[in-house]
Parts: sequence; structure tokens; C-alpha cells
Amino acid sequence: MEKSYNIRQTLEQREHMVLSPYASFSDCSKGRAREEEPCDIRPVFQRDRDRIIHSKAFRRLKDKTQVFLTPEGDHYRTRLTHTLEVCQIARSIARSLMLNEDLTEAIALGHDLGHTPFGHAGERALNRICSEGFEHHIQSIRVVEFLEKHGRGLNLSYEVLDGIKNHQTVGKPETLEGRIVQISDKIAYVNHDIDDAIRGGIIKAEDIPEKYTSVAGHSLRERLNSAIHNIIMNSFDKNYVAMTEEYQEVMNGLRSWLFSNVYTNPAAKGEEHKAESMIEQLFTYYTEHADEVPEEYHEYRIKRGESMERAICDYIAGMTDKYFVSTYTEIMIPKAWKY
Repeated sequence: MEKSYNIRQTLEQREHMVLSPYASFSDCSKGRAREEEPCDIRPVFQRDRDRIIHSKAFRRLKDKTQVFLTPEGDHYRTRLTHTLEVCQIARSIARSLMLNEDLTEAIALGHDLGHTPFGHAGERALNRICSEGFEHHIQSIRVVEFLEKHGRGLNLSYEVLDGIKNHQTVGKPETLEGRIVQISDKIAYVNHDIDDAIRGGIIKAEDIPEKYTSVAGHSLRERLNSAIHNIIMNSFDKNYVAMTEEYQEVMNGLRSWLFSNVYTNPAAKGEEHKAESMIEQLFTYYTEHADEVPEEYHEYRIKRGESMERAICDYIAGMTDKYFVSTYTEIMIPKAWKY
């Protein structure tokens, strides 16, 4: 056992020898809400990464919408593939900047665990109908803090929780690793949404304004390569992670262009109002038939002194697209009468 215990210590010591002084070091973590015995072979952030990847919420991401609602075709992104792309970009940046890859990966893998079925359409619907509001980054924290493991949660480290909570643009992560995930999330979705929109015939590559492609690149590979290089060269051996101002303007411009040409395009988003209506209907149904919400969500609610609305949000947000449609059909769609 002593030999195994020294494996973790050796890995922690190696971080101090190899990583940047601006990195988050595993043996300097602020710890967990519930104290635990350290793992004998894995530093704290690697252990968190493993807990996330083995969670039920992570597996459900494979059947949750990223941007395009129930697309026909095998090559469109899902919430899971988006997460993996964010993780890949973030790890590339973290490694080159000599920051903590384990922490970066854990945050990236966990950042969207709280997303609803049907992506942001589902998030909008729950936020609109629930009097307490709903935001997916807050829901991600709820998932890892107590919804997983039958109400016990994953008991992740402070640094991972901080990165997940602050991954949105308005967030202010305390670690550079959290900042890497925050910026990698934007790089990933801007570029893979362009790629999916071209694949779906919503836009053509030549539609993207030249003032953006001349800087960022004309293909997915070129744009990812230029963005990652820009961040690394601008942030190396610095106590911050950021793009240059010029490149940030290009990214902001591409994102605005996507909103005008893809995210609000009827061809791509025309069915979303149906998904939102279905979620609102099911939410209302459960407020009137609370006994049909699974018992575990009642237990969580009572344990934390929370409202029935919040329990319903937890239940619906955890559904995959397919499970939601199946549940909605079972409850809302009349069945043929049989003699």
C-alpha cells in the first residue's frame, strides 16, 4: 500500500517540476465538501475526471441535442460529441501552456452535464415556465453536487466545481484551467456549428464573410488550428489565458454571424417551438400530478427543503431527447381504443 500511495505523491511532485507556476497543482486543491481519504494512485483532479466520465449524466449526453434538433444523419454533433471536442481543444491548450491537464479535462467533461433535452430550446422553456428560473450551468453543479449517486453527488473538488459553474462567457473562473475550458467551449461550438450548418445545407462555406475567414481560416481544420495557436502564443508564460484582441473580434463576429444566419434560421430552428411547447406542457402536467414524478426526486427535494418545481426541473432536465419524447407520448398522446 505504501508503494501505491507514493505513486500519487510522485505524480504530485512531478507537477511542481514540470508545470507552469501559474498552474493549479493537485496537492494544493482547496479540497472537497466532504473530506475523503486520498486515492493511492490518482491525484485529486484525475480522480474527479474519472468520476465524471463514469457518471450517468455523462452517458446521457450522447442522446441530447447540441444545436440541430433531432437531425437525420450520423455526423451531426450531439451534446456528448460537443463535450469531447471542447475537451480535446482545452487539453491541447493546457498542455502547451504547461497547465494542469487533469483539471482542464475534468472541467471540460463536466461543463454541460446539466443541459436539457433539445439543447438551449429546452433550457429556454424550463427557464420560462419555472418560477425559480433555470440555467444549465447551475444545473450542471446540481448534477455533480447531489443528483448523481442517488443524492450523494460526485463530491468533486472546489476547482472543478468552480470551472463548471463559470464556463459561460459571463463567468469568472478562478483558475487558468477553468478559463481554458471557458474559451475552448466557444471555439468548439462556433466552429462545429458552422460545420454542421454547412453539412445540413443551411449555409455554404463561401457565405462566411471574408473579413472573418481571412483571419480565422476557410475550413474547420484551419479555424481550429488558428484559434488554438493564437491563444497559446498570446498566453504562453503569462498569468492569463486569452486570444489577441484582433482574433477575439473575429470570433465575436463569427458568433454574431451565426446568430443571424444559423441560430435564428427557420430551416434549422423551425421545429424548436414545438420542443419548447412540449417541455412546458410536461412541466405543467407534473405540477398537477406530482405523484408521477419518480420518488427519488421527492426525496432529494425534501432533503434539501426545495420546491416541487425544482424537482420537476431536475427530472425533465435529466431526460434525453428520446426519453422525453417517449414520456410525452405516453402521457399526452391518446392511445387507440382496443375492444
